[in-house]
Amino acid sequence: MLVDSHCHLNYLDDADASLAAARSVGVSEFLCIGVNADTQRAVTEIAERHTDVWASAGLHPESAGEKRSLEWVREAAFHERVVGIGETGLDYFKIDSDDVRWNQRNSFAAHLDIAREASLPVIVHTRAAEADTLELLRLHKGTIGVLHCFTESWDLARGALDLGWYVSMSGIVTFRNAQNVRDVAVRVPEDRLLVETDCPWLAPVPHRGKTNEPAFVTHTAQFLAMLRGQTIEAFAERTTANFHRLFARTSQERTNSSS
Repeated sequence: MLVDSHCHLNYLDDADASLAAARSVGVSEFLCIGVNADTQRAVTEIAERHTDVWASAGLHPESAGEKRSLEWVREAAFHERVVGIGETGLDYFKIDSDDVRWNQRNSFAAHLDIAREASLPVIVHTRAAEADTLELLRLHKGTIGVLHCFTESWDLARGALDLGWYVSMSGIVTFRNAQNVRDVAVRVPEDRLLVETDCPWLAPVPHRGKTNEPAFVTHTAQFLAMLRGQTIEAFAERTTANFHRLFARTSQERTNSSS
């Protein structure tokens, strides 16, 4: 059974139907990611309706261009279905404003502080900002999480791994022009690797160009298993265990529900 460790179910036309389709092909759990205050309620409501869906809370770096209060993230962190903080991070791609970069860094640092207070992992988006990303991870040593939808260099991955972080691969790894991502994917230790869709974006081959669905995590998982010389069964077992180790509240809630 696979876990889609990063999906945006609230942006799908019919989340319930998409979840049913994913379950039918062996996807057993889902982490629905928060990206701003306006949609946080929709994210947590999906997790409240489905026992196999979890939620996160955070402000995407592309929305962090203006300084704003993150008190709503701190409040959401203690919702029983929220298991992580983010999506947060840094995205300097096509950004030429020092003010925007400054606000992104402040927002990212605030999320890392909230995660430490709530004892939750952090879901990090990083693009064209390797040095600042690593600097902030090192400044907040002891807080861990995942670099999601990884597209950057092995140097960044290794630096994060050395600090106890995880790396997640999306459908990008299947793209013909993504050899750099594949080079990283084969080097990530098996106990630090996650798999995701980032749906509704970035559908993997053979669905590239279509709306991404949680069910398509199976294609990315099969590709990664082949790339790493594993069976799909072993890959699924390992990445699912990694998910529950990182997002420890998922295991606690499952135990509470069954007791």
